[in-house]
Amino acid sequence: MEGESKKLASLSNLVTVFENSRTPGAASRVCKPEIEHCHPGCSPPPPAEPWKEPNLGETLEGSEPRMVSRRYLSSLKNKLSSGPWRKSCQPGTHPGPGTQEPEEKKIVQELLETEKAYVARLHLLDQVFFQELLREARGSKAFPEDVVRLIFSNISSIYQFHAQFFLPELQQRLDSWTATPRIGDVIQKLAPFLKMYSEYVKNFERAVELLATWTEKSTPFQEVITRIQSSEASGSLTLQHHMLEPVQRIPRYELLLKEYVQKLPAQAPDRADAQKALDMIFSAAQHSNAAVTEMERLQDLWDVYQRLGLEDDIVDPSNTLLREGPVLKISFRRSDPMERYLFLFNNMLLYCIPKVIQVGAQFQVRTRIDVAGMKVRELTDAEFPHSFLVSGKQRTLELQARSQEEMISWIQSCQAAIDQIEKRNETFKAAVQGPEGDTQEQELQSEELGLRAPQWVRDKMVTMCMRCQEPFNALTRRRHHCRACGYVVCARCSEYRAELQYNDNRPSRVCFHCYTFLTGSVLPEDKEDKRRGILEKVSATGSEQSLMCSFLQLVGDKWGKSGPRGWCVIPRDDPLVLYVYAAPQDMRAHTSVPLLGYQVTAGTQADPRVFQLQQSGQLYTFKAETEELRDRWVKAMERAASGWSPRGPSDEDLSD
Repeated sequence: MEGESKKLASLSNLVTVFENSRTPGAASRVCKPEIEHCHPGCSPPPPAEPWKEPNLGETLEGSEPRMVSRRYLSSLKNKLSSGPWRKSCQPGTHPGPGTQEPEEKKIVQELLETEKAYVARLHLLDQVFFQELLREARGSKAFPEDVVRLIFSNISSIYQFHAQFFLPELQQRLDSWTATPRIGDVIQKLAPFLKMYSEYVKNFERAVELLATWTEKSTPFQEVITRIQSSEASGSLTLQHHMLEPVQRIPRYELLLKEYVQKLPAQAPDRADAQKALDMIFSAAQHSNAAVTEMERLQDLWDVYQRLGLEDDIVDPSNTLLREGPVLKISFRRSDPMERYLFLFNNMLLYCIPKVIQVGAQFQVRTRIDVAGMKVRELTDAEFPHSFLVSGKQRTLELQARSQEEMISWIQSCQAAIDQIEKRNETFKAAVQGPEGDTQEQELQSEELGLRAPQWVRDKMVTMCMRCQEPFNALTRRRHHCRACGYVVCARCSEYRAELQYNDNRPSRVCFHCYTFLTGSVLPEDKEDKRRGILEKVSATGSEQSLMCSFLQLVGDKWGKSGPRGWCVIPRDDPLVLYVYAAPQDMRAHTSVPLLGYQVTAGTQADPRVFQLQQSGQLYTFKAETEELRDRWVKAMERAASGWSPRGPSDEDLSD
């Protein structure tokens, strides 16, 4: 060992002397650095007297010197003096690719270097920015100390953990890498503490907002931050940039550790520990991501509450907003739908009206419907496509979406919320939704009367009282709604009051049928149903169990006062008769036409949608909305005129 060191030092001396021989006056700089480059444990090289310049000149006089550049000599000297060259010349070492450090160690070195830079950044945040702002707040009272603490959150705890524990452990393990080539156990021990980042991440957005607010609001606050940002330690970066470092640190750990595991040999002793450490880092990252998600949820929830006016009975941090959007409300009195807005939470549906003057709150809450016990289904309504029904304990709404996809999305979102409530609270069981297209659910079951809000029958769907079948008029017989069953009834049939549970047991207007069921009282004899006449065939039943039904225009003076448009039905249980109603849900038809023996003629050149029924002086003229609808009506009437009757429910149904 000692002899090799002497040879290396002599060779270095030779290069130095040769270089000095090219530069007169440089002989005094011969051998001083050689002692500094000796390997520990080696004896100092011999004095430089044997390498005097004259002797060297005498040696070189007899031959032609080879010209060597000064740059090459300096490079050769530096390489000879460097550590790797000395190590490669030591016994037991072999120069070449075998001496390269393992890839996994390079990753650990990168982890250590980035950790040192990160701790320096944490020091700047905690010991410089944080402490200077606290000192200014206590001295000048220009801004509150609590604001400073809210901005920096738990940065002090994070800094102490990394400076006193994480960084020293990494440094110690890398220093002893030859004996202990592993870091998985170190990270496993310290990874659980990384969950403290969730508090910092959760507070980050609020901290940035406070920082911007007080920078603009307080001049001393701004001066302290500007002074530190302009210093060399800040590196010309803003405080916001430094505050972002802890948010990005855990994903950085995850990436480096994942690369470390990939570079480890299959049989490496640290492989199992490193994989477990990676899982723990991933868990900490998920914990941090969950904090971000929760922060975003609360922020979105707060924005919604502000748009609703911050009403006390609505604001609840445990709520989750599932969906919001505009819809159209189908009115039971008006013909055109009204613009409304829905907010669907995990436990309630808010039915709102947009405010015209949006100062403060943007919406006014009209109804809150509990998801527990709520029903939702699609409506089959040719006049209002894409419509659906939301029936809750507090109210039942007929709503119209802007498209079929939007309607399906609303139904699915509401049903998902209902299913979730059912799973979490078994005491509230939503009724099973009927098959698609089933319209027989419009009338409440008798056991549900008073327990939930009914679906109100629209005014224009009836022209007579749905209990006594007397026609309505604007003066003496006006329309009213039974609050229990939703029927449109006259004043005489709805002069009763009963307590309804869904309406907080307040006495409400009900029809005499519901009054009898809810109170158990016996009605006077003059209130009992009259015998049903020949025209008193319920239109709703005929529409649902019909061979053919739709609106038709009634052309000519034959129809009298019935109006230009009628709801025409050929019932399945009376297939040889055409019933004409003023409205689809009338309880009594104003006209019936026995079709047996009638001749059906279709269309004229003037208007192909017109068709007629004719028999021995009787002539009825109809006009369909489309030629296709006219063809179906002609086919249905021809079958009825020939005496055809359906033999079972599977027979052809031509209804629209």
